[in-house]
Amino acid sequence: MNIAVVGTGYVGLVTGTCLAESGANVICVDIDEEKVAKMKSGIVPIYEPHLDVLFERNIKAGRLHFTTDLKEAVEPAELIFLALPTPPGEDGSADLSYVLQVAKDLGGMIEDYKVVIDKSTVPVGTADKVHETLANELDKRFDRDDQNRPEFDVVSNPEFLREGFAVDDFMKPDRVVVGTSSDRARKLMDELYKPFVRQGNPVIFMDEKSAELTKYAANAFLATKITFMNEVANVCERVGANVDKVRIGIGSDERIGKRFLFPGIGYGGSCFPKDVQALAKSSKEADYDFRILDAVMDINQTQKTALVPRIKKYFGDSLKGKKLAMWGLAFKPDTDDIREAPSLYIIDELTKAGAEVIAYDPEAMDNVRGQIGDKIHYANDQYEALNDADALVICTEWQIFRSPDFTAIKNKLKEPVIFDGRNLYSLDSMEEKGFYYTSIGRQTVTNK
Repeated sequence: MNIAVVGTGYVGLVTGTCLAESGANVICVDIDEEKVAKMKSGIVPIYEPHLDVLFERNIKAGRLHFTTDLKEAVEPAELIFLALPTPPGEDGSADLSYVLQVAKDLGGMIEDYKVVIDKSTVPVGTADKVHETLANELDKRFDRDDQNRPEFDVVSNPEFLREGFAVDDFMKPDRVVVGTSSDRARKLMDELYKPFVRQGNPVIFMDEKSAELTKYAANAFLATKITFMNEVANVCERVGANVDKVRIGIGSDERIGKRFLFPGIGYGGSCFPKDVQALAKSSKEADYDFRILDAVMDINQTQKTALVPRIKKYFGDSLKGKKLAMWGLAFKPDTDDIREAPSLYIIDELTKAGAEVIAYDPEAMDNVRGQIGDKIHYANDQYEALNDADALVICTEWQIFRSPDFTAIKNKLKEPVIFDGRNLYSLDSMEEKGFYYTSIGRQTVTNK
């Protein structure tokens, strides 16, 4: 199959590369000339485990191409994926300007049947807007009864890619959701995804609006589940319970499940914050007050800086002159994505209070430096960050932080003090090793 992918952000690049891996001929389009030049030379512009291997292999095989010319990509394509940004506006609604502009451009250039696929996360009704925009442009070129007027279908095909696991999620999906009312488009989409569901996982066909809402509902539910567990953790601290035990106790109920029950300093990233906000906004536009989502957003915002009051309390409410080491900057491990990362909110609060922060992250430091510059210091490795620091603050649960050299930590810190926003270590171990250790939803271990 010949496929065009418009947009080479996180979703577009993973989608294009994985489709090429299945044997399709894929042309990815981006307006950023420098970025396209780098990709043509084999440079992957994002960090995502295993993506580089597929990327290089399919470029060498001649199945994966890059261009800044939309028409060049679209002319041979049967399927056109729109993987474009839909950033939140000031009111929380998704900005569809990029999607609709490309739809307008397509209406001015297509000459034969195309399936236009919304891969971006978009509000309910977007497929209709894309269809209308594209049709209006065709009206400028052809009469409605002109036999040369090209036909097209618009399909909603939301992505369910987890950063850090995106390649596996695309190559072996739990399910594929396709929203279309066209039999012709359905057959093409079924053919497209057959190589990815050989083990029997479903391709679920539905109407376009239901598909659009499915993506928002899925992310909103997961964000709610995380937030609920953070609320449980906050109760645990106040009543003397251990959230680890509670988590295991409720997670063994298969109606609840074990996943997304780990408490911490809130969710971040490109999807959950934006999608929860957009669903709440679109619900209000439909004259429905989705109150639970308002609570989720409020609680999560507070949870991001939950460690800060504890740090201030430990140091007698004054952080002036204090040096704090930070492990982890990305919003989650195995990505360099820092969008809505709790670490940035914590950094802001700590530096406002007069603290000096020196941080280490295996992948995200360049992105943080690009966003906040020299507001903090950056270490070459996790142990360098500890040198002469007053305490360690953990913000991201990278695997390399799970089993560190605790003797080195004690020797490098002025005092053996850890504020852990991801509950990496057991309380018994921290007590045995002589650390002051505070985490989320568990009692503080004190060596004082």
